[in-house]
Amino acid sequence: MTTKKHDTDDTEGLIKPPRRGRLLLWLRNNLLTGIAVSAPIGATVWLVWSFLRWVDGRVVPLIPEKYNPETYLPIAVPGLGLLISVVALTILGALTANLFGRTILGIGERLVERVPLVSSIYGTVKQIVQTVVSQHEQSFDSVVMIEYPRTGVHAVGFVSSPAQGEIAKHLGDGVVGVFVPTAPNPTSGFLIYEKRENLIFLDMTVEAGAKLIISAGLVYPGANGAQPDESKRTA
Repeated sequence: MTTKKHDTDDTEGLIKPPRRGRLLLWLRNNLLTGIAVSAPIGATVWLVWSFLRWVDGRVVPLIPEKYNPETYLPIAVPGLGLLISVVALTILGALTANLFGRTILGIGERLVERVPLVSSIYGTVKQIVQTVVSQHEQSFDSVVMIEYPRTGVHAVGFVSSPAQGEIAKHLGDGVVGVFVPTAPNPTSGFLIYEKRENLIFLDMTVEAGAKLIISAGLVYPGANGAQPDESKRTA
């Protein structure tokens, strides 16, 4: 009888640690899941709130006190500066869309072009902004893989536009510009010119390719983008 009791005690002692281990594993998994769910939401809310406070801090002080709604309200109005900025930019866009506005804008641009350093900065920024906000052109054409920085090693890039001017003159037809961004910061990178026939076109959208680069390859969106245009490969 004593032996059986001893065996039972040993068996119970062997069972308890796995139960504690499963409990700790359950707690850890749920904790990590909670962090994975809440972190993107919290970061998004924090970024939006910080942006609103930054805009409000620079726009609201410019409003005369008697026209400021916060003067008559017991609390501050979050996003008031952003709302006023959107309205002001919309009015500015409407004014510059007519003949009078375009004339004034043209005169201002001609004056800026006469200033050596300022003209270069203005021209570069203008081209970048027009490319980003343009609704008629797509900034990048396709997601591709290109052999870079050496043969046998491939980098993910975006086709920007066909080679033009002096570049097309020296490199010939069928050459396109490929922007190869750095990971995880895609705002910097390298502009490479290569023939289309040497590029590997990927079956994913530009947005999906950007996610792949920003995550440094940890998040692969999958082939859920638009099919690459076959005519572009042989153009």
